[in-house]
Amino acid sequence: MALAAGEVTLEHFGGVVHHDAKGDGSPVTIADRAAEELLRGRIAERYPDDSILGEEYGESNEGARVRWILDPIDATRSFMRGVPLYGVLIGVEIEGDSAVGVAHFPPLRETVAAGRGLGCTLNGRPCRVSSTSRLEDAVICTTDVERILSRPEGAGWRELQQKSAFSRTWGDCYGHALVATGRIEAQVDPVMAPWDAGPFLTIVTEAGGRFTTLDGDETLHGGSGISSNGLLHDVVLGALAGP
Repeated sequence: MALAAGEVTLEHFGGVVHHDAKGDGSPVTIADRAAEELLRGRIAERYPDDSILGEEYGESNEGARVRWILDPIDATRSFMRGVPLYGVLIGVEIEGDSAVGVAHFPPLRETVAAGRGLGCTLNGRPCRVSSTSRLEDAVICTTDVERILSRPEGAGWRELQQKSAFSRTWGDCYGHALVATGRIEAQVDPVMAPWDAGPFLTIVTEAGGRFTTLDGDETLHGGSGISSNGLLHDVVLGALAGP
């Protein structure tokens, strides 16, 4: 399903894509809507009793035992500018617990997928977080430096930047996928909706790392997210918490 939705997005990808503004001011394109409609249609056809929570069309069948969490295009602003670091995100919860995660990056032809107890794969091959244990050797990422600097965690982020090997803004969903595949050590997102986080608790955990909120809670629904290789998770949490 993620691959099929990805093909829908590629029909509109490659240049500047026009958009509308949603109620919260964030952009939405024809590709966002078309990709989510495809996903919803396929889920409803095969699993009509399941709940679906999507960024563009809200929640259906609320309270069902199984809930699908969809973000048809995470990093819409990147997509709109022809930047290939956007993803189709699918998460599945069973009785409130994260059980399945898929993050597909259509222009890159990369798919990170995991199931609870089944491990994590990149394009079908097992993948793991990195074994880096020293912050001085680590790469730390966030989606938007100015956003995190404007928050109470700003001073802690500066500390992480100064002590780590280097930091970048390979952000949104791609940063979390980079953690799960061992290419960076941590991704910090101070603001995450459930559909932004949807697959990553399962993906990062099954890759051997940790995914929590900035408060250290293992949930998709806490409004923020940190992915790490696990070895540096408490270091990142501690820095962001401040003195």
